[in-house]
Amino acid sequence: MLLAIDCGNTNIVFALYDGQAALKGLWRCKTDAARTADEYLVFLTQHFELKSIHVDEITDIIVSSVVPDANFSLEKLGVEGFGVRPKFIGKEITTEQIGIKVEIDRPQELGADRIVNAAAIKTYYKQDVIVVDFGTATTLDIILADGTFKGGVIAPGANLSMAALHAAAAKLPKIGVAKPPKVVGTNTVDAMQSGIFYGYAGLVEGLISRMKQESGLEPMILATGGLAALFRQELDIISQIDEELTLKGLLSIYLSVKSE
Repeated sequence: MLLAIDCGNTNIVFALYDGQAALKGLWRCKTDAARTADEYLVFLTQHFELKSIHVDEITDIIVSSVVPDANFSLEKLGVEGFGVRPKFIGKEITTEQIGIKVEIDRPQELGADRIVNAAAIKTYYKQDVIVVDFGTATTLDIILADGTFKGGVIAPGANLSMAALHAAAAKLPKIGVAKPPKVVGTNTVDAMQSGIFYGYAGLVEGLISRMKQESGLEPMILATGGLAALFRQELDIISQIDEELTLKGLLSIYLSVKSE
């Protein structure tokens, strides 16, 4: 079985696939660079037991990580917990190996998650796409049908901006991102939620318009990330949501490397 690990700035997602690429389990935990390999192993084995899966059934591990400080524990988890040395995107697995062209000034700076998303577009969508990822950061990336990464935009994520408001302004409460009942808020909470929700909706719409104009493309708009479903309510420009885009990319990379 393949254990695919997507280590993001907010959450780590573990996905388990059998030999036929069927998803057998999906689990999340909060990203914590101080978390040890033993803690990860306890977390996973508890979930494995519920599905009658034994650690010996794990034969391969592939990792996309944007948190360098977590990589040591993830590698140790594979080696000592499963007897498998993980393959990290950008380290053991390069863009050249998987046929992804990265057309930016410093290709080595591109995050592993964005490389993996390009692989997913190449394998599953096969058309020009702007991927809007509503994560810790809000990113918008132009990826061509053949997986070529043309470049993108990075903005603070909606949750990050909401947290910054609370941290920097003494009288503003700590609240979550939500769609308010109307644009003009008549209380503090509604006003904050309006600023973030409608502000980010406008930001995404404006950036997509400019990206299309500058690139000369008419790409599909694909959303992913934890807040994708929320913003889809307001953004008709989004064609589809794929919350498992990065995991699907990891699977496609694994299958392509394995077949070599």
